[in-house]
Amino acid sequence: MKISPEKKEKISEQILAYLFSMSPQPAFTNNIAKELARDEEFIKKLLSSLKNKNLVKEIKKNSQGINYLRRSRWTLTDKAYTAYKNLNK
Repeated sequence: MKISPEKKEKISEQILAYLFSMSPQPAFTNNIAKELARDEEFIKKLLSSLKNKNLVKEIKKNSQGINYLRRSRWTLTDKAYTAYKNLNK
């Protein structure tokens, strides 16, 4: 089953809104997928495209500075957070 670019864009907007609501706490990929009721691999693909657009940043280390082997946390970039904050005013 193919998903249209318009629907991918709407799901990407939902991801950004979820990350904004969680801010400044980063969220794991599986938590985002669970919240949006989507497949983790699909969400990871969308997060990667958002990362390329500099809207989200990937955190690959835990709080002790040790690299995650198979996990990533995600948060909004400062630019994206400011834009969302201005939209909500």
